[in-house]
Parts: sequence; structure tokens; C-alpha cells
Amino acid sequence: MLAAFLLVLGIGFLLAGGTALVSGASQLAEKYGVPPLVVGLTVVAFGTSAPELVVNVLGALKGESAIAFGNVAGSNLANLGLVLGTAALFTPIVIKGQLIRRELPLLLLATAVLLVMILDTTLRGVPAFLDRSESVVLLMLFAVFIYITILDFFKPQSDPLILSLSSLTRQKTDKSFVSWMYVVGGLLGLIMGGNLTIDNGIKLAEAFNVPTVIIGMIVVAVGTSLPELVTSTIAAIRNEADLCLGNVIGSNIFNALLVLPVSGLILPMEIPQGGIGDVVASMLFAVVLIPIFFLRKSVMSRRTGGLFVLGYFAYMSYRVITST
Repeated sequence: MLAAFLLVLGIGFLLAGGTALVSGASQLAEKYGVPPLVVGLTVVAFGTSAPELVVNVLGALKGESAIAFGNVAGSNLANLGLVLGTAALFTPIVIKGQLIRRELPLLLLATAVLLVMILDTTLRGVPAFLDRSESVVLLMLFAVFIYITILDFFKPQSDPLILSLSSLTRQKTDKSFVSWMYVVGGLLGLIMGGNLTIDNGIKLAEAFNVPTVIIGMIVVAVGTSLPELVTSTIAAIRNEADLCLGNVIGSNIFNALLVLPVSGLILPMEIPQGGIGDVVASMLFAVVLIPIFFLRKSVMSRRTGGLFVLGYFAYMSYRVITST
């Protein structure tokens, strides 16, 4: 089917555009004197969430809030269940640093705040929306998160996560023209891929008679989560567990506190049927990580990783069945 091919092509443009944008922006930032650690925190972290952000912004501009919400909810579920679980299957994840032990509760807080904001039907008896005022609150929380994290990077310490991020951004270059070409090409790829993904995701949902939120959660979200899957798996194999978990948690915080509220700021977002359950499921995955990394010698075993992957596929199957 042409729509399916164009959807996959759009996701390919998103991934290629995000990679090119990260590469070019990292080189330019270092050339102009930005510390490598800050580049690792901002450019690299933002770059892995760029596909989700572009899809959501374009979805909001096109009035397709369901596929935008499904993209974020599905991406967060895929990061915790599929990405982290798959990484643990390759090698047990052992956490050594302290930053991750703080980032995980922050993810729980962000998810809890988002959940309360979309409980309009239960709390006020009105249809569930993420409106502009709530989006502003989430963006303010994101600003606080960035501020706290940047302060950590300027403190004299040797946390494994900081060292891992620093190692990602030590390749300097003087080819400014090439770097700018990467940035421009990456942005064009993201925009082109975003449009193809939104338009053909809607067509595919209509062809199979399923809600667009399901296409967003399964096809688009998993496709845009491929950078996190590759990065986390490689980090786990290299015994850089803090980078592996930090990549997943950071991406989910970006999605909840930046990607989703930016969409809601452009156009108030109606929460699709089953959306509240998606946020609850994402929170449950994060809650399970608390005893794993705080009470079990900070080790996520292969068995636990397998259970996370099975849990992810079980929930996705449930969503498809109940939606069709």
C-alpha cells in the first residue's frame, strides 16, 4: 500500500534529519566555545526527541491531535518497555551514578502532573483536554528541569552519566559550511518526514479502520524511538548503563514536558479514548523501576528486561484490540 510505504519513508526522513541536525549542531556549538557537556545535555538530548517534536507540531497545525498524543504516549511506553527492556536483554543494566536516581523520580513527577491535568472527565466532568494554560505549566516545569540539570554539569564531579555524555561530543571540526549544511539538511528532512508521517498515518488509519492514535502509538512512536533503541542498546553493551537509562528517562521527560505541551500550546489537545490509560501504563513502567534501581543493588537483570518487553507488547496488543 502506497500510504504504508510513504509512512515508512517519512519516518526514515525524520530519523535521518534528526541525526544530521544533531551532528551539525554539535559541531557548530563546540566550534563557538560551548562546553561539550552542555552540548551533550542540550543538543544530543533534544536531537533524539526532534522527530517526536516535529510530528507533534505538524500534527497540531493540521488539527490531528490524536496522532500527536499517540506519538508521545507510544514513544514513552516504547522507551521504557521496549527500548530499556531490549537493552537489558543484551546485558544486565547496573546503575553507578547518582544523577539517574534523581532523574527517575523527576520522570514520575512529570508523568503524575500530566496525568492530573488530563483527568478532566473524572475531576470536573468535562471532556479531557490538554489546554494552553496547562501546557504553559508543563513548559515551566521543563525549564526548571533544564536549569537543575545544567547546574549539575558545572559542578566538579565524576558522575558516570556526565562522563558518558561528554564522550559523545568530543569530535571537533573546523568545517563550518559542512556543519551548517547538516543543520539545514536535517531541518528539511525533519519537516518533509513529519508531513509524510502525519498525512500517510491518517490515510493508513482510515484504510484499516483504526483510530489515528493507534497508528501514532505503534508505527510512528516506535519509528521515532529507533534512535533511543540504538543508543541505549549500544550503551548497555559498552557497560555505560547510566547513559542507557539516562537516554530513556531524558527522552521521556522531554516528551512529557516539552513535546506534548508545545503541541497543546499551538492547539488545545483533546485526549483520545484510552489516552489516560496510556499515561497510567507509562507511569507504572516508571514506578517498577524504583525498586529495581533503589532496592535491588541497582541492577536490571535480563529476566526483568524480558518482562518489560513482554509487558510492552501485551499492552500494545490490548490497545489494538480494544480500539478495533
